[in-house]
Amino acid sequence: MTALDWPALMRAGIAGLKLLPRDFWQLTPAELRLMLGEAAAPQPLGRDRLAALMQDFPDVPGPQEKETTDG
Repeated sequence: MTALDWPALMRAGIAGLKLLPRDFWQLTPAELRLMLGEAAAPQPLGRDRLAALMQDFPDVPGPQEKETTDG
């Protein structure tokens, strides 16, 4: 898990979006991300991350698939 860049988030929320501090601190990270727009949206899955997921969760035949391929 990566640490949040609180100074940058505070600048974006308080200086950029003109939120009052109390309003900034009441937001969830998802709400703040939504208010900041597309630049703060999650990035698409890249090739390296896909490869890591494929390694962590390989496609293997389940019990039902094994029975049908053995017959």
